[in-house]
Order: sequence, then structure tokens, then C-alpha cells
Amino acid sequence: MKQQAFILLLLTLVLSACGPDSKHFKLEGRFLHLNQGEFYVYSTDGGIAGIDTIKVQGGRFAYEIPCDQPTTLVLVFPNFSQQPVFAAPGVGLDIKGDASHLKALKVTGSKDNELMNSFRDRIANASQSEIKTAARQFIGDHPASPVSTYLLRTYFIDCAYPDYKAANTLLQTLCKAQPKNNELALLASQVNTLSATSAGATLPQFSATDINGNGISSATLQSAPAAVIFTWATWDFSSTDMMRQLSSASAQKQGLRLVGINLDADRYTCKSVLQPDVQQGINIMHDGEMLQGSLVKKLALGYSGDNIVLINGKIAGRDLSLSQIKQMLGIQ
Repeated sequence: MKQQAFILLLLTLVLSACGPDSKHFKLEGRFLHLNQGEFYVYSTDGGIAGIDTIKVQGGRFAYEIPCDQPTTLVLVFPNFSQQPVFAAPGVGLDIKGDASHLKALKVTGSKDNELMNSFRDRIANASQSEIKTAARQFIGDHPASPVSTYLLRTYFIDCAYPDYKAANTLLQTLCKAQPKNNELALLASQVNTLSATSAGATLPQFSATDINGNGISSATLQSAPAAVIFTWATWDFSSTDMMRQLSSASAQKQGLRLVGINLDADRYTCKSVLQPDVQQGINIMHDGEMLQGSLVKKLALGYSGDNIVLINGKIAGRDLSLSQIKQMLGIQ
């Protein structure tokens, strides 16, 4: 009997040791069809600085960070699909999924992550309009949940067809339920800026220096016949491809000015892909602040690949696809 009690006590101690303490958050998981590899994680609200890399060994991974308040993390996989994870102090979460079907990932261990699982299941086969309707309903039903903040950002602000009017209305609901949420305050400011920098508006004034010491300003871009400001990151192939194609296209459009704002955490990573042919005709900007950089905030750029196109000094479009940008510039 004593031996059984001892074994039970030992198992309890081992299990408790595996979980995070009250000042940390831990994420563990396992993937089918991925024995070895890596993916990335960043935070939408400053919970971690920059981008971390998570290694997968034997189909399993573990990731632990200091955590003194709830934060939203976003996992970015090699196919560029993303998965939000809602972290909190003392919480340990588990992820299970198939690497060949990442949209079906399940995150378990807390109510908010279970709510996100349910929402993802609900919209699995929905149209874009149905997804927005579902997101709006979820926000109305769960205004105090961090999931609602994530859905607001994803489906009404940082998306191909943003709806700033709806975002403003939903922000009022969320701010009332979460009065101390700094991320919501930032989003409100961002939405106001986005509304002010929509098509036909004037570019906000700024002056900055690129990684080669060259000055660039709003006045410089407004005086050009055409200009494109875009964000990119080394881990996002679509954004680096956009940069390469725009660089090549600059020779076709006389007077075209290009500004590429890098979102990597360190300058070495940024420069690692900058061959002479890649940065031809582009002012490459890097301040190490990722999405929290002053220029990114001023222009309300929300993700890697986001962009603003100016024609004759006025904003002609933003958040466009590469083909749309080329069409607007009149280049092949």
C-alpha cells in the first residue's frame, strides 16, 4: 500500500513538473507526416519580441515562454498557413494535427482555444461572406474573448477586402467589454489611419532612412509618377517574390519608386536575401520592430505583403495582389 502511494505521489510530481509555472506559458504538440522541420511564431500584441522558431523533432515539439499576462500568438507554417494560439500565464496547451492538413489543427487546454477550434470547424466550407457573418456573430456572443480580437483583425482589417465601417462598430463592442486591452486601442488607431489612407487620400507625412543610409520621405514618393510601399519578410515567399518582381518591373516604369519595409526581427536576416538584383531600385527599410515599427504603424500596414500604391502623388489602392499592382502601374 505504501509503495502504491509512493508511486502515485511520484507520478503527480512528474506530471506537475511538466506543466508551466504561474509565470510561464507552454505549448506542446505532435504532427503526423512531419518527422523533422520547423515553423515560426509571432505575437499580435507584443507578447514576444520578433519571431521565434519552433523545431520539430520526431514529430513532436515544445515551446515555452515567460508570460505574465494573456497574449495572442500566431503560428506560421512552411506553407504560410497560420494558426492562432491564445496563451496565458500558467497555461499549458497541446496541439495535434496532420502536417498535410494544417487547417484541421486542434489546440486544446483552454476555453478560448476550444472556442477557436469550434469557429474554424464552423467556417471550414463557408464562403467569404458567410465567414464574415460568422465572425461578426462570434464577436457579438463573446466580446470579452481574445478570439474576438483576432477575428476582428483577420476578417475585417488585415484582409483582402477590409470593412473599416464594420470594424469600427465591432471595436466599440470589444472596447466596452475589454477596456484595458491595449491591442484594441492600437487597432482603433490603425483603423482610423486606414480609413484616412484609403484610395484617393494623401499619404501621411514621414521621413526615414533605408539600410544603405539613403533618405526617403512621403514628399519624395508623392513627387514620383508612381510608387509602391510594401512589407516583406524572409520567411514569407510571396512577399519576397513580390519584391523581386517589382524590382524587375522598375525598369519598365520610368520614375517608379519602390519602398520595401522588412518585418524580420534582425538586420542580418533581412540582408541575407538582398542580392544586388533583388534590391535594384528599392529603398529597403528595417528598424527591427516588425509590425510595431513607427513607419508600419503610421501607414497602417498590417502583415507581410501588405502594400500601398500611389499614382501621381495620391493613394490609388492598398492591400492589392501583385497582378493588381502591375495592372495599376501598366507593366507586365
